Order: sequence, then structure tokens, then C-alpha cells
Amino acid sequence: METKTVTTSPQDDKPSLFARLGKNRLAAGTTLAMFAVIIALPIVLPSATLATEILIFAMAALACNLLLGYTGLLSFGQAIFFGAGAYASALSMIHWNAGLFSALLVAMAVGSVLALLVGMLCIRRKGIYFVMLTLALTQMAYFLAYTLSDWTGGDNGLLGVPRPSLAVGEMTLISFNSPLAFYGLVASIFATIYIIARRITDSPFGSTLLAIRENESRASALGYDTRLFKIMVFVLSGTITAIAGALYGMLLNFVPLSNIELMMSEQILIMTIIGGTGSLFGSLLGAGSIVLLGDIMSAIWPRWMLLLGVALIAVVIFMRGGLWGGLQSLLNRASRHAPPQHDKEA
Repeated sequence: METKTVTTSPQDDKPSLFARLGKNRLAAGTTLAMFAVIIALPIVLPSATLATEILIFAMAALACNLLLGYTGLLSFGQAIFFGAGAYASALSMIHWNAGLFSALLVAMAVGSVLALLVGMLCIRRKGIYFVMLTLALTQMAYFLAYTLSDWTGGDNGLLGVPRPSLAVGEMTLISFNSPLAFYGLVASIFATIYIIARRITDSPFGSTLLAIRENESRASALGYDTRLFKIMVFVLSGTITAIAGALYGMLLNFVPLSNIELMMSEQILIMTIIGGTGSLFGSLLGAGSIVLLGDIMSAIWPRWMLLLGVALIAVVIFMRGGLWGGLQSLLNRASRHAPPQHDKEA
């Protein structure tokens, strides 16, 4: 029996090679843009506190994007992890005198465990049933936090949340009481999470998540354990969201009950959609636009949330890719209309 060997010329690999190079350049460009935004925020905005709030919610939107944009899971359960991370870190600092990183580790542990439990329960169903399960669990978490007022403070919130310094033993290295110093801490954590998330989404694991989003049945037929992948991304998302919740409690110096209510999940989802699903940098754009819109318009018009609804409708109808998709379209049009550059003769 004769065997035929199929050879491919280097020209056949050029499209895929160029596609990979283009993707790598885009990832590098958005990462540099992320660093540029981090540097510019405290300079451009009137206060470092507002800049810190933007990065915290960008962190939460990025975590939501891993579920919605990369895996296709529309979850209303993000408030569970956001509020639990805030309560866990605050209680550890108040009652156990936990340090900064110890409190963040407690928040990460609680967020990951809750995300594991929520994920294992909710991924048993798909579509609208999955959405309703996450919504119901968020309502349960809210009423549980409301009932345990001795621990959470109930309607009044958990007061007296400290903002611990970075210390070694009894020696304080960095105090985060200054808004700018705390912004530096949050910016460092956000940049680290962004880079890790970028590496994950560009890895085979991220490609598998995209395959699940596009066609879960086909991914399962190829041999992937789709339930395991969805649980893993749930845990990753819950951990990042819990870190954001812990930092938000330190920023406000208290943990409001609204951190764990359904409205918080809706807010994080809106930031994700407006920024652009499937784009990590879009999470930063979405969080920045919503936080700035709320800060500016709330002082002008008490019913500014109506404008938020109009903005969401406009993005869904006219910019399917969100703000990042619109920005990409503008850049592509500019590059097409740019005059060609000719090499000058020596």
C-alpha cells in the first residue's frame, strides 16, 4: 500500500502566521494602553479616590468578562463574590487584626470557595435557567447578609473597616492612608491581574473557553470536559471579584449592604457590556465610563440612571462590540484612509 505525504509550503503558513502576529501586536498594544491609562487617571481626574474606584470596578468587570465575554456565561452572581470578599477581608482585619495581604488572601479564599459552590450548582443548567439560578442565589446572599446584622451591620453596613499599611513585623514600610498611595496599591494589583488574565486568555485554556462560548456541544465532542472548564473560570472570576470587593471596602472604610445586592451584579454586567465583551481593555473602558458618568451626572441630575439606560440601549443597538469595538472600528477606518507611505530613495 502506498502512502502519500502531504507537504505544505511556507506560503501556506503565512496567513496564520500574520494572524498570530497581529493578535500579539494587539495584545501588546492594549497592555501598553492599560499602563498609560493607569498613569494618566490620577493626573487627569480631580481626585485619586475617583481613579481608585474606576480601577476597582474595572477589576470586577474584567472578572465578569472572563465569564460573559470569553465563556458565554451571563451571571448575575458577581455581587455574591464582591460582597463576600468585602465582608471577609473587613471582618478579618477588625477581629483578627489581619494585615493587608492576609486580608486579601482571606477574601480570595472565600471568593474562590463560593464561586466553586455557585459554579458547580449553576452550570448544571444552561441558558435562561442558568441566569435565573445565579439571580436567585444573589437574592439569597443579600437576605443572608441582611439577616446576619451582628456580623454585617445590616442596613447600616459594616463600619470601621481599616486600611492597613504594608508592614514587616512592627515596622511600617508603606502607609496607604493617603488616597494617592492607596491608588498605587490598587493600580499595582489591577495591572498584575490584567497581565495574568491576558496570559490566560491567550493560552490554550483561553482558546478552549472561546470554543465553549461558540459551540459547547462541539467542544464537548472534541473531548473537552466543558463542565470542568466552566467551573475553573467561575473560580477564577469569583476570586478576582472578591479582591475587588475587599479593596472597595478598604477604599470606603466600610462595607455597605449594597455590595452584595442584585444591583451590584447589574452594575458590573453593564460595565462589561458597555466596555465590550471579550475585551480585557474594554472592561477598563466600561468601568471608567460608568463611574465617571455617575460622578458627573449625579451632581447635575438626580435621575441620571435614565441616561445609563439610554447609553446601554445605544451600545447594544449601534455598537455590538461596546466602546472597545467602536474604538477598533475608528482605528481601522483611520488606517484605511491613511495615505500610503513610500520609501524614500537614498
